[in-house]
Amino acid sequence: MSTTDTGDVADGRNSFVYVVAALAALNGLLFGFDTGVISGAMLYIRDTFELTALFGYAIDPSYVEGIVVSGAMVGAIVGAALGGRLADRLGRRRLILVGAVVFFVGSLIMAVAPTVEVLIVGRILDGVGIGFASVVGPLYISEISPPKIRGSLVSLNQLTITSGILIAYLVNYAFASGGEWRWMLGLGMVPAVVLFVGMVFMPESPRWLYEQGREEDAREVLARTRVESRVGDELREIEETVRTESGTLRDLFQPWVRPMLIVGVGLAAFQQVTGINTVIYYAPTILESTGFADTASILATVGIGVVNVAMTVVAILLIDRTGRRPLLLSGLAGMTVMLGVLGVAFYVPGLSGLVGWIATGSLMLYVAFFAIGLGPVFWLLIAEIYPMQVRGTAMGTVTVVNWAANLLVSLTFLRLVDVFGQSGTFWLYGGLSFLALVFCYQLVPETKGRSLEEIEADLRETAFGSETGRPDAVKSDD
Repeated sequence: MSTTDTGDVADGRNSFVYVVAALAALNGLLFGFDTGVISGAMLYIRDTFELTALFGYAIDPSYVEGIVVSGAMVGAIVGAALGGRLADRLGRRRLILVGAVVFFVGSLIMAVAPTVEVLIVGRILDGVGIGFASVVGPLYISEISPPKIRGSLVSLNQLTITSGILIAYLVNYAFASGGEWRWMLGLGMVPAVVLFVGMVFMPESPRWLYEQGREEDAREVLARTRVESRVGDELREIEETVRTESGTLRDLFQPWVRPMLIVGVGLAAFQQVTGINTVIYYAPTILESTGFADTASILATVGIGVVNVAMTVVAILLIDRTGRRPLLLSGLAGMTVMLGVLGVAFYVPGLSGLVGWIATGSLMLYVAFFAIGLGPVFWLLIAEIYPMQVRGTAMGTVTVVNWAANLLVSLTFLRLVDVFGQSGTFWLYGGLSFLALVFCYQLVPETKGRSLEEIEADLRETAFGSETGRPDAVKSDD
């Protein structure tokens, strides 16, 4: 029977799957909220603390500010590096619970921090929680979802990331009049509590349960999330993959796995080096440089956040219909064009106020193309293309690359502007977007409509010479 049997989506059990996926996607909300909230909070942290020294040593204030902002990214790198192995050892659900606790503690520490040093500790802890969340959220959802709707459910994680960013912008605006940065940062505790309480009542991944020898528990979870006719077939598919895999770290570098490791690492790096977080972190700064006043630039930033959320919804509606590759390739093509236009807007002299509108429109369209392609498709694909027993480790590896690239871009953007100017910097990101387009066209597979076990079997078959090796060798049922 085809894994795309419409019974999978028509059955009432899927209402439970939606609840589980929505709760797990709150991992993305924590991720997005922390990413967006610090840009507003830093405006007022400067007024509370003297950012001229750290641990008793005199340091340039800009460096101290950079450490505060990037502390979460450093923590996220650590969390992602540990999260993959922990997801394989502890289980997906338990790691989500641990991540929620870590994020709660980090947010609490930031809210009450008496010194900038304590604030940095809170930021790093917050980042560790985000690192866990960015690995285990998509992983858990992918393993508990029926194939027919897996793409849209995993993409809920990206929707909550973008929603978290937008909520952070609105929270910043709400508390800006009083400069209440502690409330801005402390409100991250709320979704952490909701995530923890909700996940207490959710099941573990059936694939992880089977791997631990808990076959009846795995069958019970599948019975709650699949039509009855699919439970036995999917359990046998899981059994086959468990039987044929060794489950060691070396599996990531086996010849048949290595191409997908390259795909994951490449997507992880390109998602960041194509410039998306320059918009998230520096959009007000970019727009102010075009002549917008402070209030207008903040309002335009909120507009960018709304576009981000809206187009992510569009991606969720399309990703299981059109497939992963069409969205990814069209999104990257649009990003390339918009970055080129943005560079021209800053290069051509004499546009006066018009440059502001061109820049704003280009930024919004750039974000729209990112939100429909590289944003959600990256997180979905890395949750689909790896063998089960090293899936957590593989996702942890590529997520570390993603956060490291995020840190690199955030630390170098202003320096690139100093060296190449704004036009040159955006053209550089546009060139990298074009390279990403070529990379994805040549190497990224289509996984629409396939069970995770079928994807793995197809990749094995391709690697061992039965297929042509083309990117579309991972077939769909269409």
